[in-house]
Amino acid sequence: MTTDSNDRLTEQERRARARERLDQIKGFYAHLFIFAAVLVLLFAVDATTGNTWWVQWVFLGWGIGVLAHAFAVFGSTPKFIQRWQERKIREYMDEQ
Repeated sequence: MTTDSNDRLTEQERRARARERLDQIKGFYAHLFIFAAVLVLLFAVDATTGNTWWVQWVFLGWGIGVLAHAFAVFGSTPKFIQRWQERKIREYMDEQ
């Protein structure tokens, strides 16, 4: 392969990874939107029927799932810390 085709392959790989990342983020926001919409509906149903409140259990159970999805997509480390870590890694690699 020539250098140009290697560069294109690298560009294609980067594009595929970026697209995959975007799909992950879109999936999380779709999950979050559906969670919020269903919870609003269930809250209305719960408020208009019966004497006991049960919607909080749905919120708690599903909310744990949404939180787990957020950690899976965004990670547990804030972006500014990740950027700092990556910058330091590059600095240390340049020193060697």
